[in-house]
Amino acid sequence: MGKRQVSVTKTVATTPEQIFALLADPAKHPELDGSGTVQAARSGNPERLELGAKFGMDMKMGAPYKIQNTVVEFEENRLIAWRHFNGHRWRWQLRPVDGGTEVTETFDWSTAKAPLLISLSPFPRKNKEGIERTLARLEQRFA
Repeated sequence: MGKRQVSVTKTVATTPEQIFALLADPAKHPELDGSGTVQAARSGNPERLELGAKFGMDMKMGAPYKIQNTVVEFEENRLIAWRHFNGHRWRWQLRPVDGGTEVTETFDWSTAKAPLLISLSPFPRKNKEGIERTLARLEQRFA
């Protein structure tokens, strides 16, 4: 099944530093989420994420649940990614361009414990739609 990733890229009219500040603050994730699944940051999270940081979120996809994440990629103002218990990753890449920042959000299940199951599920398509809505929210935030 190919590369086992879905990505969407959008140019947002602000600096990488402003976007990264939102991404590195787990309390802000529910404000950005366009999928409707991220409900709230869990208590005890770090105020700012860094490589190796763990943070929890209250989620809802049909039924409510909790999830723990670990930051597995980190380059200040350019890249941040976190991994869920199943091993799949959410990655954000930021690149300064004329007029703002090129933002690429990726759902990467190539590192998942059961990538074939994810490939056969509706998650790649649904997550791509959620990413599109998330990037639209980010764009509106800085319009």
